Amino acid sequence: MIVFDGSASMAEITLETGPNTRIAEARQAMAQAMPLVEEVRRIGLLTYGPGPEGSCEGIRLRFPPIDMAADPVIEALDMLDPNGLTPLSAAVEEAAEVMAYRTQPAIVVLVTDGNETCGGTPCATSRRMAEAAADLTIHVIGFRAARDFFLWDNPEQQEFGRDTVAKCFADRTGGLFVSTETVDELVDALQATLGCLVVGEGPRPRIEFARL
Repeated sequence: MIVFDGSASMAEITLETGPNTRIAEARQAMAQAMPLVEEVRRIGLLTYGPGPEGSCEGIRLRFPPIDMAADPVIEALDMLDPNGLTPLSAAVEEAAEVMAYRTQPAIVVLVTDGNETCGGTPCATSRRMAEAAADLTIHVIGFRAARDFFLWDNPEQQEFGRDTVAKCFADRTGGLFVSTETVDELVDALQATLGCLVVGEGPRPRIEFARL
């Protein structure tokens, strides 16, 4: 299952994002990566964020894992209108439930640009899920993601310094935490976490993968 961030911050244009929004470049990366992985893995999609401004409602299961998922994923993300907050913990847990993670092997790939902003606790949630799971791996791809300085008093944030607390999901389940800044890096990360790392001609951007 891919869990894709559709919160309001994905639509922002800042000095950090440059002329394009995060959502525009994330769509571009997904459109490049999905055709490369759809033949080797059944893939589902869950999004969060779209909903009233400042709302934590908006978690939506687009479809469970299916064969040849590239076109459905690309179409769903093209229609996504980012808004609302970031219910990371609830979204990841719902995605895992779709795959019956307590009794079946399950892989979740979270693509996000930020931290939990809906009161969830990624570290505590991932620890509980790992204890209950049959075989659960959660990979986290941070796309221009950084700690939220407004969460300075969150004990979970203190553990990770400048990294997003979403890293907990990977740490607790043996997944990858990948920090990406460009479309090419995001494409590479999607290929790696979805199990189809393709090496083409010419140099590729260097990205840091951390398996803890």
